[in-house]
Amino acid sequence: MKLSHFGFELPEELLAEYPTEHRDESRLMVLHRDTQKIEHKLFKDVIDYFDEGDVMMLNNTKVFPARMFGNKEKTGARIEVFLLRELNAENRLWDVLVDPARKIRIGNKLFFGEDDSLVAEVIDNTTSRGRTLRFLFDGDYDEFRVKLQELGQTPLPKTINRELEPEDEERYQTIFAKHEGAVAAPTAGLHFSKHLMKRLEIKGVDFAELTLHVGLGTFNSVEVEDLSKHKMDSEKIIIPQKTSDMINNALKTKKRICAVGTTVMRTVESSVSSSGELNAFEGWTNKFIFPPHDFSIANSMITNLHTPKSTLLMQAAAFGGYDFVMEAYQVAIKEKYRFSTYGDAMLII
Repeated sequence: MKLSHFGFELPEELLAEYPTEHRDESRLMVLHRDTQKIEHKLFKDVIDYFDEGDVMMLNNTKVFPARMFGNKEKTGARIEVFLLRELNAENRLWDVLVDPARKIRIGNKLFFGEDDSLVAEVIDNTTSRGRTLRFLFDGDYDEFRVKLQELGQTPLPKTINRELEPEDEERYQTIFAKHEGAVAAPTAGLHFSKHLMKRLEIKGVDFAELTLHVGLGTFNSVEVEDLSKHKMDSEKIIIPQKTSDMINNALKTKKRICAVGTTVMRTVESSVSSSGELNAFEGWTNKFIFPPHDFSIANSMITNLHTPKSTLLMQAAAFGGYDFVMEAYQVAIKEKYRFSTYGDAMLII
């Protein structure tokens, strides 16, 4: 398939700037693959589509405050630094994005905090916007991480065109977030409230947790028309043994297995055995899913409504069927569904 197959006109006012007041009261578009029927619900109605023994797979990654603002030595120019991943804890080396990148060269120093309590030196250019920084800090490693937490901000994506607000710290995090390491939230999980999860639990639905630390791979734009030539950035994944056992049991008993989000789908599709079961795994994935794709584990999926030409839309189209999903997106625009990070959700069954 081609990149241009995933273009569509998205009115700017449909990009959600804020989440709904209650997590589970965003809208939910339900796509039935067998009948091609589309239903319009609220997210809390998702419970009606699951029964005892069904499994929801959740990404328990936790967003860390990855966006920092520093000043360049001598000129004092304000530079945005977006922390991507820690390369070496001992040497305080980090992969970052900088903006504006043209001003930042190897050897430059950046100062953070009102008292310049943290300094970083640029030691490598990795991409046009990417740099490797070495942080210079007197304290031990734990103190250094506390300092990063202090100086960092919740990394809302650029599609949310407003200043950060105090509520974002809590709302841009799933209620089941545990393991810090993501620079963006797994957004399909943002719709789950404690109350909804308790109701699902009472109904007998099981939750299987795994981890994909969302990095740039999920959000990097596709620059090539031929999708087979797009390379995803690698992201860290962890599938515990307990999770794979639970999912394999559900596969054997033919239960509904739901991937809550594209990150979950990519994680499980990265670790399938030759017999079609899920293997426990810890490592990296650069899996890129686009149509056509044979899915091995999940038979249902919850995802947000995504922006044009995004890898997230491509994966949803691979799972739901290209024509059906693209038609559903036109319906979503007509019905004024809210798109992207803080937007509404879709259940594909």
